[in-house]
Amino acid sequence: MITKSEVKHLPSTFGVYLFKKGKEIIYVGKSINIKARVYSHLENARLDRKEYLIVSNADKVESIETENEFKALILESFLIQKHTPKYNVRWRDDKSYLYIKITVGEDFPKVLVSRKEYSQKSLYFGPFSSSSQVKDLIADIRRIVPFCTQQRIGKRGCFYSKIHLCDPCPGAVIGLKDKKDYELKKKEYRNNISRVRRILQGSVNKLLADLYRDLKKLTREQKYEEAIKIRNKIYRMERLIHYPLTSHENALINEGDSKKFLLDILLPFFPNLKKIDRIEAYDISNLGDKNQTASMVVASNGRIDKSQYRRFRIKTPGLKSDFERLKEVVTRRMKQKWPAPDLIVVDGGEPQVATVLGILTLLDRKIPLIGIAKNPDRLVMGVDILKTVKPAINNPGFSLIRLIRDESHRFARKYHLQLRERDFLL
Repeated sequence: MITKSEVKHLPSTFGVYLFKKGKEIIYVGKSINIKARVYSHLENARLDRKEYLIVSNADKVESIETENEFKALILESFLIQKHTPKYNVRWRDDKSYLYIKITVGEDFPKVLVSRKEYSQKSLYFGPFSSSSQVKDLIADIRRIVPFCTQQRIGKRGCFYSKIHLCDPCPGAVIGLKDKKDYELKKKEYRNNISRVRRILQGSVNKLLADLYRDLKKLTREQKYEEAIKIRNKIYRMERLIHYPLTSHENALINEGDSKKFLLDILLPFFPNLKKIDRIEAYDISNLGDKNQTASMVVASNGRIDKSQYRRFRIKTPGLKSDFERLKEVVTRRMKQKWPAPDLIVVDGGEPQVATVLGILTLLDRKIPLIGIAKNPDRLVMGVDILKTVKPAINNPGFSLIRLIRDESHRFARKYHLQLRERDFLL
């Protein structure tokens, strides 16, 4: 039987845990905090028969850490499908788990929710423990890579093709009379299905890199409307990778863990840092037009605090770089009588950190400052010699900073698009 003393060695990070009896895996679970989740099994075993049987029949618990919650979900599904653990079944009814089914044997494969594995001509991803989990996952992926979810394909474009969730739509493609157009659209659709398969297999880094490449190309060509669509896909992909199953308000592992781990990262560089109760993050949203905006998002006590968000519209005419815009925004913020931040986070690497560090020095504001650079994600410490640090990807403190960065992107972009739409209607 598993006891609390045997759980102490488990990590407080993303990943999968396995209750084992000898070499047999009897239960597989996933969590954003493995140690806390396994402790909850022990506590619930006092009241719940299934939990009691899992805990009492196991003689050890093992864990596999992952980079993020999405990969934990995919790994959990793979291990359940591979090992069919005794207690990974429905407890109160005889319904099987849900799968995501891709009908790869068809010219235009569909992505469907399936209760059981009926077809040998389809791929199955799962199992997943709830219908809401599967539906949310499909909805998130579909906004990144469009595909068909219809059981039967008609001879014209479906409703979802009109809102770009099924694009190209198999129904519309089948109706094409030009053979060359038909083959091109068919290839495009099948490429989308290949991307969906890679996402469901956890291979997301290549797709994300491709989206960033497309964004740079479109921005360079001044195709800003298309660039905005790609930026939205990047945002959704990053959210899917890092926090697919939880809302912005509750996405953190827990405030105690995230703050503790973040302090451990920061203290070697900011020895006088006593607390990080208020973290402010800044992002510039600019795709080359007149509506240049910035956002300030806030985490209070380790949790996203939307009541403290602020928007900035760049006022100084003729600014040619995001560095100049960042200077304006930070200067304007420091003149406000808002609560003082314990930590400032900027989106970017050494140039952005050096820019804000110069402003804080000029204003004689001694506030710890870090930047978060991309590809791969890493932290840049705002000290005299700008130091780059790459914490473990599943470090809860690092996850907190990545969440704040993603949220600042979303908030800045939302304001930017609102201004564009308003100007369009005038």
